[in-house]
Amino acid sequence: MGLASFFLARAARLPKRLFPAGHTKGLSIPMRDGVMLEAAHYFPRAEGPHPTILMRMPYGLKGFDTVAECYAERGFNVLIEACRGTAGSGGEFDPLANEREDGLATLDWLGQQPWYDGRLGTSGPSYLGYAQWAICDALPERSAMSTKVTSAEFESVVFPGGALHLGLWLSWMQVVEGIRRNPVVTAQRMVSGGIEKATRAAAMKLPLINADKRLTRNAVPFWRRWLVEAVDNPAFWARMDHTHRLGPKTPPNHFISGWYDFMVDQLLRDYQTLVSAGHRPYLTVGPWTHITGEMQTESVRETLIWMRSQLLDDSTGLRDKPVRIHISGGPGWQEFDHYPPRPPEPEIWHLQGSKRLAPEAPSPSPPDRYRYDPAKPTPNVGGAMFAFTGAGPVDNAPLEKRKDVLVYTSDPLAEDVTVIGNVEAWLFARASLPTADFFVRLCDVDEKGVSTNICDGLVRQRAGAATGPDGVWSIPIRLHATAHRFAAGHRLRVIVASGAHPRFARNTGTDEPVGSATTLIAADIEVFHDPDHPSSISLPVCMV
Repeated sequence: MGLASFFLARAARLPKRLFPAGHTKGLSIPMRDGVMLEAAHYFPRAEGPHPTILMRMPYGLKGFDTVAECYAERGFNVLIEACRGTAGSGGEFDPLANEREDGLATLDWLGQQPWYDGRLGTSGPSYLGYAQWAICDALPERSAMSTKVTSAEFESVVFPGGALHLGLWLSWMQVVEGIRRNPVVTAQRMVSGGIEKATRAAAMKLPLINADKRLTRNAVPFWRRWLVEAVDNPAFWARMDHTHRLGPKTPPNHFISGWYDFMVDQLLRDYQTLVSAGHRPYLTVGPWTHITGEMQTESVRETLIWMRSQLLDDSTGLRDKPVRIHISGGPGWQEFDHYPPRPPEPEIWHLQGSKRLAPEAPSPSPPDRYRYDPAKPTPNVGGAMFAFTGAGPVDNAPLEKRKDVLVYTSDPLAEDVTVIGNVEAWLFARASLPTADFFVRLCDVDEKGVSTNICDGLVRQRAGAATGPDGVWSIPIRLHATAHRFAAGHRLRVIVASGAHPRFARNTGTDEPVGSATTLIAADIEVFHDPDHPSSISLPVCMV
């Protein structure tokens, strides 16, 4: 046992090691076009047969070798493979584009190995989860999956609400390129906040198509291709969308995510797809961001339990109820038979004059106004974003003090209010330009006045969007899923703004393409709250 696997097993509270582990590194797996992918095989030093766990990744093999060793010590063959164009694998890395064909070729290769016995698990977070969905309909009869903080399609991840998910891709670009060129320095930048600092700086300079050179000193092919070919082009994403592969024959799956992960809605969509197809998937959602350390160790443990139950007929440690979610602000971890545990009861709260939030319908009042200047864009503060520092629940005071932000606050709650699911906002707004963004965030304000973000969402209103006779937009905005209890004595708070930069690419105020835009025009925004324009939020209240 290596020191790394010892400490990971301890942190993840894994069951006792069963066998010593061996490994074979430097494997070359042929793809159908002749490209060779680098891989490593970890195995228990014990007579077999043993089931196999497959993990395909673009981050180099060293980042997952410890996980592979832990699984091998507990009775599994583990194959970790570097995606095309990463680590020692040949070809060009084209994110998302090759995981179907390369995954199928890897399955073909697996079938020829003497140690492979036909039992197969797939595992891994984020991109590794997407690589699982790409081949989920081609897995053997005895198989299982464990998809974490991921999605079966990525168009909605790249363009949430119609805006470019800028911070995600600028940060991810640095990680992928950095691991390939200088992994030690990249790891240091992750811990120090250097990734986020560079992202903020690069995002402020236009045109965005040159952000790759500002961050990596090189042209990054996928970045330039996406900004030219992928914007407002569903056909570009169609072949990389694997949602149609989910159905009755999908292997048993354990979904794992966090309420502050930027793909939690997509993961819950995929979960509901399998439930609708007659499955009983497991679901674990914690108070985590995309890269929270606790989620990583929890995932290792839950994956091992899941694979043992599905591939070894050993249900030791497998919980009785398939759904386990963390409800912040109150009861913490809870287990249920379904998600959501019961149909929510919508509770409507209206924006009011004098910056109030209340359940009654609004009285006549003039709209609130602010100016959004993309030259000085409203910044993002915390939330469900890809970041090594600064993501998740934070104090929103710096955001709420800005002149380009509106804040609506309720009276203290008379009793607890628990929400589970997606908060829905409905804004009535008007802008001085044909296009504008609208960002809505729900916060919990405690007795001391600290305002903590719970969930949020953004929509980009495009030129030509329908308006009423008075030029007012009626804008539905779906905030990301959450599970939170607003305690009695706390206040609800709704924040309205026109951006969250660089998390979402700023609206420049023009119709220029997002990659080549250089002109910035400020917009004057009006948000209405009167009987004819009752802006509101709908809370998915769920008694548990």
